[in-house]
Amino acid sequence: MSPPGASPPGASEFERRVLRVVARLRPGEVATYGEIAEEAGHPGAARAVGGVMARSDGVPWWRVVTAAGRLVPGHEREQARRLRAEGVPVARGQVPPGDLARRSGPAATGSRH
Repeated sequence: MSPPGASPPGASEFERRVLRVVARLRPGEVATYGEIAEEAGHPGAARAVGGVMARSDGVPWWRVVTAAGRLVPGHEREQARRLRAEGVPVARGQVPPGDLARRSGPAATGSRH
């Protein structure tokens, strides 16, 4: 198994950046796909981040949600279980809006979300 955040062979620079940002998420931190895209240097590429996450292993995918806090379709139960285990509240298939700002560390770009 690759180390967390390790890039698969042939990964693009965008994919490598996304995986590095996601790998830095700590337990209890929740980020949106848009935040990950911005921190990876590609604002507006939230959907592309979702694609990278779907193809990647070894990263804490459960800490990434939509801008509305919605969990990953088809994986809601597992994602909710993992988030709750880290102290993140989940209700009705989403992280409540007030809990989306749970980021405590500096972002890759130096800004805080």
